[in-house]
Amino acid sequence: MNTLVLGGLSTILGTAAVLIWRVREGQSPVRLGKIIAPPLGMSTGFAMFLVPRFQVPLEWAGVAFLLGALLFAWPLIYTSRLHKDEHGQIWMKRSPIFFLMLLALVALRFGMRSYVEHFLTYWQTGGLAFILAFGMIIHWRIRMLYEFKKL
Repeated sequence: MNTLVLGGLSTILGTAAVLIWRVREGQSPVRLGKIIAPPLGMSTGFAMFLVPRFQVPLEWAGVAFLLGALLFAWPLIYTSRLHKDEHGQIWMKRSPIFFLMLLALVALRFGMRSYVEHFLTYWQTGGLAFILAFGMIIHWRIRMLYEFKKL
């Protein structure tokens, strides 16, 4: 199977998995571990850069991380808030557009991938997309941790 088709299918399946996970995650109160675990689990993905075909210049990795943290994290930050209920439990309250924002970010990534792949290999594009997503998650979760501590 062609790598572009395989990449598209994996993007669709990954998006569906994230959306299902986000719905399930919202059905229980927020705990410290639920805030910290996703970036820790995701950080294991950096092992892909041990494989030479994924490696990119450090400057490119830095730009991807900063784009994720300083630009693409904001829709996630603005569409999710923590609140305390009458029992003192902390819950995630998402804006109705939260899932639309996630889908828009995936569409943007998918659309940009075909442009970026004119300059980078398929593997490098995946690695940079991972770093960008990690920057988003780190910024979002740090903000969420700060809000959690305030509550």
